[in-house]
Amino acid sequence: MTPSTTAGSISRRGFLAGSGAAAGAFVFGFSLVPPQPAVAQSAPAEVNAWVVVQRDDTVIIRIARTEMGQGSLTGLAQLVAEELECDWAKVRFELVKPGANRSRQNVWRDLSTGGSRAIRGSHEYVRRGGATARAMLVQAAAEGWNVPAAQCTVSKGVIRHAASGRQTTYGAVAASAARLQPPENVPLKDPKLWTIAGQPLKRIDTLDKLDGSLVYGADFRMPGMLVAVPKACPVHGGKLVSFGATEVLKRRGVKQVLRVDESTVAVVADTFWRAKTALEALPITWDEGPAAQTSSQTIADLLREGLAADKAYVGHQAGDARAVLGRAAQSPGTRLIEAEYSYPYQNHAPMEILAATVRWTPERCEMWGPTQVADAALDEMARAAGLPASACEVHNMRIGGSFGRRLYTDYVRIATLIARQVPNTPVKMMWTREEDMAQGRYHPVSRCRLRAALDDKGQVQALHMRIAGQSIFAYHAPARLTPEGGDPIIYQGLVKDGAEMAIGYTFPHLLVDHAMRNPHVRPGAWRGVNLNQNAVYLECFIDELAHAAGADPLTFRRQLMAQHPKHLAVLEAAARGIGWGSQPAPGIGRGLAQIMGFGAYVAAAAEVSVTDGKLKIHRIVAATDCGHVVNPQQVEAQIAGSFVYGLSAALYGECTVKEGRIEQRNFDTYNVMRLDEMPKVEVIAMPSGGFWGGVGEPTIAVAAPAVLNALFAATGKRVRDLPLKNIQL
Repeated sequence: MTPSTTAGSISRRGFLAGSGAAAGAFVFGFSLVPPQPAVAQSAPAEVNAWVVVQRDDTVIIRIARTEMGQGSLTGLAQLVAEELECDWAKVRFELVKPGANRSRQNVWRDLSTGGSRAIRGSHEYVRRGGATARAMLVQAAAEGWNVPAAQCTVSKGVIRHAASGRQTTYGAVAASAARLQPPENVPLKDPKLWTIAGQPLKRIDTLDKLDGSLVYGADFRMPGMLVAVPKACPVHGGKLVSFGATEVLKRRGVKQVLRVDESTVAVVADTFWRAKTALEALPITWDEGPAAQTSSQTIADLLREGLAADKAYVGHQAGDARAVLGRAAQSPGTRLIEAEYSYPYQNHAPMEILAATVRWTPERCEMWGPTQVADAALDEMARAAGLPASACEVHNMRIGGSFGRRLYTDYVRIATLIARQVPNTPVKMMWTREEDMAQGRYHPVSRCRLRAALDDKGQVQALHMRIAGQSIFAYHAPARLTPEGGDPIIYQGLVKDGAEMAIGYTFPHLLVDHAMRNPHVRPGAWRGVNLNQNAVYLECFIDELAHAAGADPLTFRRQLMAQHPKHLAVLEAAARGIGWGSQPAPGIGRGLAQIMGFGAYVAAAAEVSVTDGKLKIHRIVAATDCGHVVNPQQVEAQIAGSFVYGLSAALYGECTVKEGRIEQRNFDTYNVMRLDEMPKVEVIAMPSGGFWGGVGEPTIAVAAPAVLNALFAATGKRVRDLPLKNIQL
């Protein structure tokens, strides 16, 4: 059946365009440069860097962070609008460009988006931007009326002077306000008084997604644009030896076949399909190097060697766990409990493949495409372009999923190097799904050996967690390693009190250390980073200790959490929500997990069953204390979405290595959850105030351990190696 007659092949935009044409509607085509979210009109006034007001009272709020589906664009706009006291119905947005930011002495500060920091890392200064703009607008009105500003009030963008009965709007005074000197230290609202922030308002970036007018980086088109499809050595660290371009260059639409760098070749053509099929026909010779002998088994052997190694970097130490564990075997009434867990490579697998359109000239280089790190992308592009950063610009676009993959700028460099060889022409570099799978920045592989001593009362006397695995910093940011060579982010969720990823238990003796072992496969920050496997290791082993002690898992945890009230609060909320302590239905098992990550406290309770070897996850209750909630609707959506991502990883997420290369090449071999597999998720948001925690990543970490612990309760089978697709239940 041809694509044109396959019912499932029609795209969302194709359907909208087709149905619009049938109805006589005008529909934007894909070849257009994406329209600005805010409609320009005469004489808009920039009150300050964050706020632009148009004559019709439309307020344009500048957003410096990247939107990739997580909702931070709306949340940041709410924070500015709250302090601005504008009419939310008239708010529009505009994305900030890194070149413009630098030309204005970084007035918008940090443009990066990762680590669940979009809101918690910028809430104070974006709120101050709104508050300062409000003060300037009120001052402008007051001066026009020749009255003290303190006598004026404002609500929904309307400024009033009660004594004289006069009123005006932001749009009428914006130009005058823009000429004023900004006041300093304008006080911010108490969150208890919020009327826009803290409310479940609809997102302001939804309509163009629904009507199909939003153009993602993979859809972007420009007049005269060519398309480049690259291919790098499938074994990381390998080299490109040669390629035979003669026959490929004879193909229709093919313009060039290029050596991009020491490991990459690309075909440039007038369409993606012609470039892709030509690349597939291109004879290529690789030097795969010694890593071509590597397999999943050799990597596992390397990590197991690390578990027993003498040298390790210490991440958290209290007392002398080694000595206590050493004496445990000879101590009457003391039991030594030991287990080994593993966590695989996982691909980010966003729906939108990596793409970027670059136009290079000897004088200027520009990119249109999505990135989580606009500043770093600008610098990467400038280096590849051979131009100063001041001669470059990144037009950042909203992202069709990223999950950490676009924290890395390898694709920006490749796109720029290609465009530099095709000067004065916009070139859209697009990866295939297969190339995305082969050249990822994978969730790092690791193993963990846990040893604990239980006394005759079932109390934990000592715990040693030895992690062996990859370091993301060793590959991508060696300057951020400790002076001893350790990687501080290995220990997320396991560090001391006071940190944003602190452990929620107190043990008399504790040792958490890491034997760094770095295979050739490139790791990266996969959504949740190292918190994910650490939650599995710790929470599943705590569950093992509870059962070894003959104790209820919740009661057992309570005894260890007396000094960690916020950890305990979310755990107990999740337990209450699932009905912990009551008898579940026959065949149903319940499990718990908690962790602190990215400044937030999270917990989950799951109900599962197994019938004829098939796992069914019935229900999950999730509790989160992130301090402050800017948009409850978005928090709930983020938490539910976290379970989609976290459970997909637990059920299916695994990249294996054979002959040095990743074996999984597309979604037929790298599966994700389907709709009928998704459990009911109940969200308990319990913000306690006083701090700002993240939301997008923490809950992912408790998805797998809650389900694994529930699986044990249902079947008596302890699973220590993910994903579950490999386990016979």
